[in-house]
Amino acid sequence: MRDVGIRDDMIRLGQFLKLAGVAETGGEGKTFIVSGDVLVNGEVETRRGRQLHKGDVVEFEDERLRVA
Repeated sequence: MRDVGIRDDMIRLGQFLKLAGVAETGGEGKTFIVSGDVLVNGEVETRRGRQLHKGDVVEFEDERLRVA
């Protein structure tokens, strides 16, 4: 699991994927999310505006990323 630090108390899922380097663009991140390929805390998440808070875990393919 890799920790990805954020500056504020929360970040939206689409922004987090870009920050973590999983998606190169917002459009690419949106495609991953709406396709059902992204899990948040073990559940499929299809809303790119989903608010993430410190401690949340995002999974995509073989990567596990924790909001830190």
